[in-house]
Amino acid sequence: MEQWDRDYIDLVVPGYIEFEKDNLGSFQFGTVQGGLDCRLETGAECERVEFSWEGVNDNDPGSGRGWAELRDGQLYGRLYIHCGDDSWFKARRV
Repeated sequence: MEQWDRDYIDLVVPGYIEFEKDNLGSFQFGTVQGGLDCRLETGAECERVEFSWEGVNDNDPGSGRGWAELRDGQLYGRLYIHCGDDSWFKARRV
């Protein structure tokens, strides 16, 4: 992530983002965690998932949105915190 270093990303649990088949998912990095409501967008160039999220941001209620797409076997995307920070991310399957 461009905004946070590995120590913060893995502060509570190893940072992750997970998409499920039922258009739901979850993520956590540092003290930010949330449940995802996902929509798959298919286009000419790639498949992209767009999502909104709701959860906590530093123990306060939090929400936002984001997107992710597969490129060369890795997941690239951007996560937005409502009225706050945003950051690109790169993730790999484990």
